[in-house]
Amino acid sequence: MQELLASYQRLLAAADAWFARCQQVLGEQVRCTAGCTGCCRGLFDITLLDALALQQAFDRLPEGQRKAVAARADLQIAALQQRWPTFGPPYLLNDLPHRQWETPLSDETPCSLLGPDGVCLVYAGRPLTCRLHGLPQVDHTGEIFDEEGCTLNLPAADPLRRPELRGEFRPLFAEEARLLRQLAARLGRPGGEIDTYIPTALFIDFRRPPLNIHWS
Repeated sequence: MQELLASYQRLLAAADAWFARCQQVLGEQVRCTAGCTGCCRGLFDITLLDALALQQAFDRLPEGQRKAVAARADLQIAALQQRWPTFGPPYLLNDLPHRQWETPLSDETPCSLLGPDGVCLVYAGRPLTCRLHGLPQVDHTGEIFDEEGCTLNLPAADPLRRPELRGEFRPLFAEEARLLRQLAARLGRPGGEIDTYIPTALFIDFRRPPLNIHWS
């Protein structure tokens, strides 16, 4: 599992390098800075690879911070269980009825991993989507993987028409898919994508595969 996670961390480093290059090229046109929490609100799905990386970063926090984060995460999980009463460990989303998890709650609840100063407490272990959010994801071939970006970035230009923002997204996402398949097989869920949320990711027990869905 540690070898798999090390491979994923190399992929995350490649995503960070792309974003850093865009910031260097565009300067103040990219407004993403430490303390900006506009995109760190509500719930969105992350992969089990992200959950594994988050857990390791969370476990390195001081005990007081871990308790505060866990308390906030518990509140978010309780809200989810109001909607889905049988939602429980291992907190996997993919077998929810009618894929309701794609738009679970439209709230502005801050991420449970934000500190009081608005800085991510596990920044080095944050999910891939957090690293890429803010700029569109356009491959060097011109293929668009995600055309959305933060409206604060490049307000006077169409970022999709900026060739300097393009990156190696096709191989990046292909490698992510390969690593996800490996993890899914090790967790007893071969051939399937597995997703969760950030607050629930902190409580998944990866030591006890298979990870089965507990729905009645």
